[in-house]
Amino acid sequence: MLKPLLLLLSQVDYDTDGGGMMGAIFGGAIGIVYLAIIVLMIIAWWKIFEKAGKPGWAAIVPIYNIIVLCEIVGRPAWWVVLFLIPCVNIVAHIMLSLDLAKSFGKDVGFGVGLIILPYIFGLMLGFGSATYVGPAAAQKA
Repeated sequence: MLKPLLLLLSQVDYDTDGGGMMGAIFGGAIGIVYLAIIVLMIIAWWKIFEKAGKPGWAAIVPIYNIIVLCEIVGRPAWWVVLFLIPCVNIVAHIMLSLDLAKSFGKDVGFGVGLIILPYIFGLMLGFGSATYVGPAAAQKA
C-alpha cells in the first residue's frame, strides 16, 4: 500500500514554473495594500475622535474606542455590550453609524455610506470639512 504512494510522489515535478514565487509576490502586494488601508483608517478615526473633542489615541484601544464612540454620538456606554452579542452588533453598528453622521451635521444618506462603504465615508468624515455639532442621540431624548 505504501509503495504505490511513494512511487506516485516520486514522479511529481516540483520545479515547474515558479508559481509559488508569483503567489508570494502577489500575496505580499495585497498585504501591503491591506496594511496601508488599515493605517489610513486608524488616522481617519483618530481625526474623527479629535474633531469630537475626544483623545485621538482612543481610536486604537479596543473596547474603549466603542465607549468613546458612544459618548460622541450620545449613546450610553453600556452599548459596548451590544457589540458582543451576535446579530445585535450589526443593528448597534447601523444605529451608531447613523448617529455619527448626524453628530457631524450629515444626513441619513451619509450614515448609510458609513455603513456600506466605511473606508471611503470614514476618510471623508475624518479628513473632510465636517464639524462636530454634538451628540445626535442625546438630542432625540
